[in-house]
Amino acid sequence: MSTQTASTLDQPVSRKDFIASLTPKEIVAELDKFIVGQNKAKRAVAIALRNRWRSQQLVEDIRDEVAPKNILMIGPTGVGKTEIARRLARLAKSPFIKVEASKYTEVGYVGRDVESMVRDLVELSKNMVQVEMEKEVQEKARTLAEEKLIDLLLPPPPGHSRPQDDPGMDELGKQHYDNTREKFSQYLKEGRFDERMVEVETQEKSSPAVEVFGAGMEDMGNNIKDMLGSLMPKKTKQKKMKVPDAFKVLCRQEAEKLIDHDKATQEALERTEQSGIIFIDEIDKIAGRQGTQGPDVSREGVQRDLLPIVEGSSINTRYGIVKTDHILFIAAGAFHSSKPSDLIPEFQGRFPIRVELDSLTKDDFVRILTEPDNALVKQYIALLNTEKVTLEFTEDAIREIAQMSATVNERTENIGARRLQTIIEKLLEDISFDAPDLSGQTLKLDAVKVRKKLEDIVQDEDLSRYIL
Repeated sequence: MSTQTASTLDQPVSRKDFIASLTPKEIVAELDKFIVGQNKAKRAVAIALRNRWRSQQLVEDIRDEVAPKNILMIGPTGVGKTEIARRLARLAKSPFIKVEASKYTEVGYVGRDVESMVRDLVELSKNMVQVEMEKEVQEKARTLAEEKLIDLLLPPPPGHSRPQDDPGMDELGKQHYDNTREKFSQYLKEGRFDERMVEVETQEKSSPAVEVFGAGMEDMGNNIKDMLGSLMPKKTKQKKMKVPDAFKVLCRQEAEKLIDHDKATQEALERTEQSGIIFIDEIDKIAGRQGTQGPDVSREGVQRDLLPIVEGSSINTRYGIVKTDHILFIAAGAFHSSKPSDLIPEFQGRFPIRVELDSLTKDDFVRILTEPDNALVKQYIALLNTEKVTLEFTEDAIREIAQMSATVNERTENIGARRLQTIIEKLLEDISFDAPDLSGQTLKLDAVKVRKKLEDIVQDEDLSRYIL
């Protein structure tokens, strides 16, 4: 990756400038840090992300006509389909949700309304924007929270308001109070009050009656649950807590007051419409065969319900109307017992980019275990290091784990890289259990120890089906 991108990733730039700085090559380079192989899929999503930025630079008349090129990923489970989409969204700082197509049903069958995926995306976008805005006002919120906390630690005398606002208090009294507040502020920063308890006013959640009545209504057009919640008066209560916890609560409360919520809502809606990504997994599960009856009727119905959203429609959410015309949809499926052509023609046409992901080999497993920034071996070494246990894997141990994972995938169900996790969990079972008693020790795993622990299970096909 170029020096320019590396510095861009580290610097606090605006979200739009950040996205504009990412070229397709740089996007692929970032994805390479977490995902092994699958270069065709990485290139496809990188181009899709760049095209989204390109379309936003066009004049309005043309921009509205340029729809995002949705992607259909085809490949077995555990080869990186979800991870590519998730990492892409995180890189682009875009709202992203993953849904399973099999959870949605057409009207008349039990299941979730397909429009709920857009509502969930808006909710996630609103949370993202709110967190960003809270960071912007964090310093001011901390200052205000500190003032409130000192008020709790240094309350005015009974029957009086704060000396600064009390006309009955002389100047000497006010000066003394101000000096005391300065001392308390210093003590607070030094942690002298960390064990002291204070009472803070907190807001209670909606009453159980509202929650129960609202359950199951999330997909109704006018969001009845939210309407009921807003009609109920907000309840507050005094809660005792230690000073550090009280400071966190007060910081959140003050940040909440400082945020422009109308602006946050508008930003969330715009971000959903212009940069939202919806990943629809298990799309092959709703691919019905033509001319059949029974379950296939429902599957085709789900496709027809999804079609307007993927094509572009207006969805009513608690924050306002959201147009789905420029949301990027990435669908994925293994297509073991069906094929993309089993989807209805209109639905196929809405996913013009087709990418086939490769099955993972033993060499891929070796790379997955060691190369990515979040590699499994690195994760387990870090986990055990919290117990002051130093775990080391030799190169032949890594290759043995990869070989065993590939073997089990061939003999049983192929679950891709997820098999590595089941293998390593079984391998480290005893070490993880005894770790608190092994503090200060260094444990080295080589191929011999790996085989000794797992060979019998791997060789016994019936046993490996249940354990690995």
